[in-house]
Amino acid sequence: MTEAPKADRLTVCGVALETLRCGSGPPIVALHGMQTIDPAARFLALLARQATVIAPSHPGFGDSPRPDSCETIYDLVHLYLALLDSLPHEKVTLLGFSFGGWLAAEIAAASCHRIERLILVAPFGVKLSGPETPDITDVFNTHPDEVRRRAWHDPARFAPDYNAMDDAALIRRAREWDALCRYGWHPYMFNPRLKHWLRRIAVPTQVLWGASDRIVTPDYGRGYAALIPGARFTLIDAAGHHPEIEQPDVFADHVFGFIG
Repeated sequence: MTEAPKADRLTVCGVALETLRCGSGPPIVALHGMQTIDPAARFLALLARQATVIAPSHPGFGDSPRPDSCETIYDLVHLYLALLDSLPHEKVTLLGFSFGGWLAAEIAAASCHRIERLILVAPFGVKLSGPETPDITDVFNTHPDEVRRRAWHDPARFAPDYNAMDDAALIRRAREWDALCRYGWHPYMFNPRLKHWLRRIAVPTQVLWGASDRIVTPDYGRGYAALIPGARFTLIDAAGHHPEIEQPDVFADHVFGFIG
Protein backbone atom coordinates (compact mmCIF):
# COMPACT_ATOMS: atom_id res chain seq x y z
CA MET A 1 0.00 0.00 0.00
CA THR A 2 1.39 3.39 -1.02
CA GLU A 3 1.86 5.98 1.70
CA ALA A 4 -0.11 9.23 1.43
CA PRO A 5 1.77 12.15 -0.15
CA LYS A 6 3.78 14.20 2.32
CA ALA A 7 3.58 17.98 2.31
CA ASP A 8 7.03 19.51 2.08
CA ARG A 9 8.77 22.69 1.01
CA LEU A 10 11.55 23.16 -1.49
CA THR A 11 13.35 26.48 -1.32
CA VAL A 12 14.75 27.44 -4.71
CA CYS A 13 16.36 30.83 -5.41
CA GLY A 14 14.76 32.12 -2.23
CA VAL A 15 11.25 30.91 -3.18
CA ALA A 16 9.68 28.39 -0.77
CA LEU A 17 7.60 26.08 -2.96
CA GLU A 18 4.86 23.98 -1.41
CA THR A 19 5.69 20.44 -2.59
CA LEU A 20 4.02 17.03 -2.51
CA ARG A 21 6.32 14.01 -2.26
CA CYS A 22 5.31 10.38 -2.46
CA GLY A 23 6.49 6.95 -3.57
CA SER A 24 9.87 5.45 -4.27
CA GLY A 25 11.71 4.61 -7.45
CA PRO A 26 12.82 6.64 -10.47
CA PRO A 27 12.07 10.34 -9.92
CA ILE A 28 9.19 12.12 -11.64
CA VAL A 29 8.89 15.88 -11.28
CA ALA A 30 5.23 16.74 -11.92
CA LEU A 31 4.22 20.29 -12.88
CA HIS A 32 0.53 20.92 -12.30
CA GLY A 33 -1.88 22.64 -14.64
CA MET A 34 -4.44 25.35 -13.95
CA GLN A 35 -4.87 24.10 -10.38
CA THR A 36 -2.56 22.28 -8.00
CA ILE A 37 -2.57 18.49 -7.76
CA ASP A 38 -5.04 16.97 -5.31
CA PRO A 39 -3.03 14.84 -2.83
CA ALA A 40 -5.87 12.30 -2.92
CA ALA A 41 -5.86 11.95 -6.72
CA ARG A 42 -5.77 8.31 -7.80
CA PHE A 43 -3.23 8.91 -10.57
CA LEU A 44 -0.77 10.26 -7.99
CA ALA A 45 -1.09 7.09 -5.90
CA LEU A 46 -0.62 4.96 -9.02
CA LEU A 47 2.54 6.80 -10.03
CA ALA A 48 3.88 6.52 -6.47
CA ARG A 49 3.75 2.71 -6.67
CA GLN A 50 6.71 2.71 -9.04
CA ALA A 51 8.28 6.17 -8.84
CA THR A 52 9.26 8.99 -6.53
CA VAL A 53 6.90 11.83 -7.37
CA ILE A 54 7.90 15.42 -6.59
CA ALA A 55 5.08 17.88 -7.30
CA PRO A 56 5.76 21.54 -6.50
CA SER A 57 3.08 24.24 -6.51
CA HIS A 58 3.99 27.11 -8.82
CA PRO A 59 4.54 30.51 -7.15
CA GLY A 60 1.11 31.97 -6.49
CA PHE A 61 -0.57 28.56 -6.44
CA GLY A 62 -1.49 26.55 -3.36
CA ASP A 63 0.61 27.71 -0.43
CA SER A 64 3.57 28.82 -2.54
CA PRO A 65 4.23 32.55 -2.24
CA ARG A 66 4.67 34.57 -5.40
CA PRO A 67 7.54 37.00 -4.99
CA ASP A 68 7.92 40.02 -7.25
CA SER A 69 10.62 38.11 -9.13
CA CYS A 70 7.97 35.69 -10.50
CA GLU A 71 5.94 37.62 -13.05
CA THR A 72 6.24 35.67 -16.30
CA ILE A 73 6.64 32.22 -17.79
CA TYR A 74 10.30 33.15 -18.29
CA ASP A 75 10.68 33.52 -14.51
CA LEU A 76 9.02 30.16 -13.83
CA VAL A 77 11.20 28.38 -16.39
CA HIS A 78 14.38 29.63 -14.74
CA LEU A 79 13.03 28.82 -11.29
CA TYR A 80 12.36 25.22 -12.32
CA LEU A 81 15.69 24.85 -14.08
CA ALA A 82 17.25 25.81 -10.74
CA LEU A 83 14.95 23.34 -8.96
CA LEU A 84 16.10 20.47 -11.20
CA ASP A 85 19.72 21.39 -10.49
CA SER A 86 19.00 21.34 -6.75
CA LEU A 87 17.55 17.82 -6.65
CA PRO A 88 19.72 14.85 -5.59
CA HIS A 89 18.88 13.02 -8.84
CA GLU A 90 21.16 13.13 -11.84
CA LYS A 91 18.16 13.03 -14.19
CA VAL A 92 14.37 12.98 -13.81
CA THR A 93 11.29 12.34 -15.87
CA LEU A 94 9.63 15.75 -16.29
CA LEU A 95 5.82 15.51 -16.41
CA GLY A 96 3.65 18.53 -17.15
CA PHE A 97 -0.12 18.96 -17.28
CA SER A 98 -1.87 21.69 -19.31
CA PHE A 99 -0.29 24.98 -18.17
CA GLY A 100 2.41 22.89 -16.48
CA GLY A 101 2.94 21.09 -19.80
CA TRP A 102 3.74 24.46 -21.34
CA LEU A 103 6.27 25.03 -18.56
CA ALA A 104 7.78 21.57 -19.04
CA ALA A 105 8.16 22.13 -22.78
CA GLU A 106 9.85 25.50 -22.20
CA ILE A 107 12.21 23.95 -19.64
CA ALA A 108 13.18 21.09 -21.96
CA ALA A 109 13.67 23.45 -24.90
CA ALA A 110 15.99 25.56 -22.75
CA SER A 111 18.02 22.67 -21.29
CA CYS A 112 17.66 18.89 -21.15
CA HIS A 113 20.76 18.16 -19.10
CA ARG A 114 18.74 17.11 -16.02
CA ILE A 115 15.86 15.52 -17.95
CA GLU A 116 15.81 11.86 -18.97
CA ARG A 117 12.31 11.79 -20.45
CA LEU A 118 9.57 14.33 -21.06
CA ILE A 119 5.82 13.69 -20.76
CA LEU A 120 3.41 16.44 -21.79
CA VAL A 121 -0.30 16.09 -21.00
CA ALA A 122 -2.50 18.41 -23.10
CA PRO A 123 0.06 21.23 -22.92
CA PHE A 124 -0.53 24.87 -23.77
CA GLY A 125 2.27 27.02 -25.12
CA VAL A 126 2.27 27.36 -28.92
CA LYS A 127 0.18 29.06 -31.62
CA LEU A 128 -0.55 26.73 -34.52
CA SER A 129 -3.45 28.37 -36.36
CA GLY A 130 -3.88 31.84 -37.85
CA PRO A 131 -4.11 35.02 -35.79
CA GLU A 132 -7.92 35.06 -35.85
CA THR A 133 -8.42 31.41 -34.88
CA PRO A 134 -8.13 30.51 -31.17
CA ASP A 135 -6.17 27.33 -30.43
CA ILE A 136 -6.88 27.33 -26.70
CA THR A 137 -10.22 28.05 -25.03
CA ASP A 138 -10.09 31.37 -23.21
CA VAL A 139 -10.96 30.12 -19.73
CA PHE A 140 -11.06 33.67 -18.37
CA ASN A 141 -13.67 35.01 -20.80
CA THR A 142 -15.75 31.92 -21.59
CA HIS A 143 -18.84 31.11 -19.52
CA PRO A 144 -17.90 28.68 -16.71
CA ASP A 145 -20.54 26.18 -17.85
CA GLU A 146 -18.98 26.10 -21.31
CA VAL A 147 -15.47 25.72 -19.87
CA ARG A 148 -16.76 22.83 -17.78
CA ARG A 149 -18.31 21.19 -20.83
CA ARG A 150 -15.14 21.51 -22.88
CA ALA A 151 -12.80 20.35 -20.11
CA TRP A 152 -14.38 17.01 -19.22
CA HIS A 153 -15.59 13.89 -21.01
CA ASP A 154 -18.00 13.28 -18.10
CA PRO A 155 -18.40 16.59 -16.24
CA ALA A 156 -21.23 15.32 -14.06
CA ARG A 157 -18.84 12.77 -12.57
CA PHE A 158 -15.49 14.54 -12.54
CA ALA A 159 -15.86 18.34 -12.68
CA PRO A 160 -15.28 20.05 -9.31
CA ASP A 161 -18.38 21.23 -7.47
CA TYR A 162 -17.59 24.75 -6.34
CA ASN A 163 -20.84 24.96 -4.39
CA ALA A 164 -19.63 22.14 -2.16
CA MET A 165 -16.25 23.75 -1.38
CA ASP A 166 -15.57 25.51 1.89
CA ASP A 167 -14.33 29.09 2.02
CA ALA A 168 -10.66 28.09 2.34
CA ALA A 169 -10.83 25.93 -0.80
CA LEU A 170 -12.59 28.68 -2.75
CA ILE A 171 -10.01 31.25 -1.69
CA ARG A 172 -7.23 28.90 -2.77
CA ARG A 173 -8.92 28.46 -6.16
CA ALA A 174 -9.32 32.20 -6.60
CA ARG A 175 -5.66 32.78 -5.74
CA GLU A 176 -4.60 30.16 -8.28
CA TRP A 177 -6.86 31.70 -10.93
CA ASP A 178 -5.23 35.08 -10.31
CA ALA A 179 -1.74 33.57 -10.68
CA LEU A 180 -2.71 31.75 -13.87
CA CYS A 181 -4.04 35.00 -15.28
CA ARG A 182 -0.79 36.78 -14.42
CA TYR A 183 1.36 34.20 -16.19
CA GLY A 184 -0.85 33.46 -19.18
CA TRP A 185 -3.01 36.50 -19.95
CA HIS A 186 -1.13 38.09 -22.85
CA PRO A 187 -0.40 36.57 -25.21
CA TYR A 188 -3.03 34.07 -24.11
CA MET A 189 -1.36 30.85 -22.94
CA PHE A 190 1.43 30.72 -25.50
CA ASN A 191 4.93 31.96 -26.18
CA PRO A 192 5.39 33.15 -29.80
CA ARG A 193 9.01 31.89 -29.70
CA LEU A 194 8.39 28.39 -28.35
CA LYS A 195 7.08 26.93 -31.62
CA HIS A 196 10.51 27.51 -33.17
CA TRP A 197 12.55 26.25 -30.21
CA LEU A 198 10.70 22.99 -29.51
CA ARG A 199 13.11 21.45 -32.02
CA ARG A 200 15.81 21.74 -29.33
CA ILE A 201 14.16 19.10 -27.15
CA ALA A 202 16.61 16.22 -27.32
CA VAL A 203 15.08 13.62 -24.99
CA PRO A 204 12.41 10.97 -25.60
CA THR A 205 9.04 12.72 -25.42
CA GLN A 206 5.50 11.45 -25.03
CA VAL A 207 2.48 13.69 -25.63
CA LEU A 208 -0.77 12.43 -24.05
CA TRP A 209 -4.19 13.82 -24.93
CA GLY A 210 -7.77 13.19 -23.91
CA ALA A 211 -9.85 12.27 -26.96
CA SER A 212 -12.72 14.47 -25.70
CA ASP A 213 -10.57 17.51 -24.87
CA ARG A 214 -12.12 20.73 -26.17
CA ILE A 215 -9.98 23.13 -24.16
CA VAL A 216 -7.19 22.21 -26.58
CA THR A 217 -8.24 19.70 -29.21
CA PRO A 218 -6.40 16.50 -30.19
CA ASP A 219 -5.58 18.08 -33.57
CA TYR A 220 -3.70 20.82 -31.72
CA GLY A 221 -1.95 18.07 -29.79
CA ARG A 222 -0.86 16.28 -32.95
CA GLY A 223 0.53 19.52 -34.33
CA TYR A 224 2.33 20.21 -31.04
CA ALA A 225 3.91 16.74 -30.98
CA ALA A 226 5.05 17.11 -34.58
CA LEU A 227 7.22 20.07 -33.55
CA ILE A 228 9.24 17.93 -31.10
CA PRO A 229 11.76 15.58 -32.73
CA GLY A 230 10.66 11.96 -32.34
CA ALA A 231 7.76 12.74 -29.99
CA ARG A 232 5.10 10.05 -29.54
CA PHE A 233 1.47 11.22 -29.58
CA THR A 234 -1.14 9.11 -27.77
CA LEU A 235 -4.90 9.61 -27.37
CA ILE A 236 -6.69 8.47 -24.22
CA ASP A 237 -10.34 7.60 -24.82
CA ALA A 238 -13.20 8.74 -22.55
CA ALA A 239 -11.14 11.65 -21.20
CA GLY A 240 -11.13 15.41 -21.67
CA HIS A 241 -8.47 17.93 -20.68
CA HIS A 242 -7.59 15.94 -17.56
CA PRO A 243 -6.97 12.33 -18.65
CA GLU A 244 -5.00 11.72 -15.45
CA ILE A 245 -8.26 12.34 -13.52
CA GLU A 246 -10.83 10.69 -15.79
CA GLN A 247 -8.69 7.70 -16.79
CA PRO A 248 -6.00 7.41 -14.08
CA ASP A 249 -5.19 3.73 -14.63
CA VAL A 250 -4.81 4.11 -18.39
CA PHE A 251 -2.80 7.27 -17.83
CA ALA A 252 -0.41 5.55 -15.40
CA ASP A 253 0.00 2.61 -17.80
CA HIS A 254 1.07 5.01 -20.54
CA VAL A 255 3.50 6.78 -18.23
CA PHE A 256 5.23 3.60 -17.08
CA GLY A 257 5.10 2.03 -20.53
CA PHE A 258 7.05 5.05 -21.74
CA ILE A 259 9.44 5.24 -18.81
CA GLY A 260 10.09 1.53 -19.10
